[in-house]
Amino acid sequence: MFTTFTYSEPFSPTESGVPAVAQPQSQYCAADKEASLMLLTEIDHVAIAVHDLEAAISYYQNAFGAEVHHREVVDSDGVEEALVKVADSYIQLTAATRADSPIATFLDKRGEGLHHVGYRVDDCAAALAAVVAAGGRAIDAEPRPGSRGTTVAFVHPKGSFGTLIELVQE
Repeated sequence: MFTTFTYSEPFSPTESGVPAVAQPQSQYCAADKEASLMLLTEIDHVAIAVHDLEAAISYYQNAFGAEVHHREVVDSDGVEEALVKVADSYIQLTAATRADSPIATFLDKRGEGLHHVGYRVDDCAAALAAVVAAGGRAIDAEPRPGSRGTTVAFVHPKGSFGTLIELVQE
C-alpha cells in the first residue's frame, strides 16, 4: 500500500533525489490541539489467527526459538490465545474455541493470517472516544475486560484504513 504525499512547495528534489518537504494526507484531522495528542504508547501485540494453536506455537518455537509468555482461553470472545513475547510487545497466536467466534468467522472467510494489531494506550475509554471523534467506527461501544487483566476495545477496519485495531490498556 502506498501513502499519498502533498508537497508544500513545487517539487524540488534534494541532491539524493528525494523531495525536500513531504507531508502525508489524511481524511482524518484533529479538530483541536487536545485531540491531536498521541494516545498510542506502544504496539501491544500483533494477532495472528490460526486453525491449530499447538502447531503455530511449535512453529514459532522451532523457527524463532520463541517461548510462550502467557496462554489463556477468553470464553467471552470464543478464543484461546498464546502470547509470544518480542521485546515489550507480543505476537498473539489465536485460535477459535467455538464455531460462532469472530476468529472462526475470520478463518472461514480469509484463512490463517494477520487478524489485528493491538495498540497500547493509557486510557482505553479516552482513546476509543478519540477514534470515534476522528471518524472511526467502534465495534465495542465501551471498553471491556480483555486477556491478561487488560481493558480493551476494538475499532472496525472500515473506519481505520482496512486494519482491525484493538486498543489495550494494561
